[in-house]
Amino acid sequence: MSETHTDTGTGADTETSGTASGTDTGLDAARERLARAQGELLSALVADGPVPPGFDAERLAVQARALRAKRADVVAKVAPELPGILGEEEYRTAFLAYAEGRPMRGNYRRDALDFAQHLLAADRPDDAKQRKRLHAWWRERAGPAPLPSGRVRRLLDRLPGRS
Repeated sequence: MSETHTDTGTGADTETSGTASGTDTGLDAARERLARAQGELLSALVADGPVPPGFDAERLAVQARALRAKRADVVAKVAPELPGILGEEEYRTAFLAYAEGRPMRGNYRRDALDFAQHLLAADRPDDAKQRKRLHAWWRERAGPAPLPSGRVRRLLDRLPGRS
């Protein structure tokens, strides 16, 4: 497809071609390389993937730790009960260990639930009282609807087999 344009200053007509040129495929290839490199960098930062060529491994490790710490901070704001149940220091240590090699699957609420489930599956925390509180916290939030509260909840908790 071609178009004719008239330069109003000179009255000259010029014709331009609207067909794809060889630079379009070169641009597409460059975009693909950039997307691949960005994916490798993201994997190295949040999923403990290999360090991409041309990046400093030490600096990437520092950034990855900073991103895990920021993630722990946000989860603690979304679910302040977790540091309350575990204690600030234990929460932070456990969350940073959990987040290493585990990218978020969804939002921060999902991350908090996944973290609690991870601890419970590992039979943690070691303190039985904390573990029971964490299990109750997780159970209340993991279902499709909130669990009953008040008298109904207390009656349900008294049923055999409920903890």
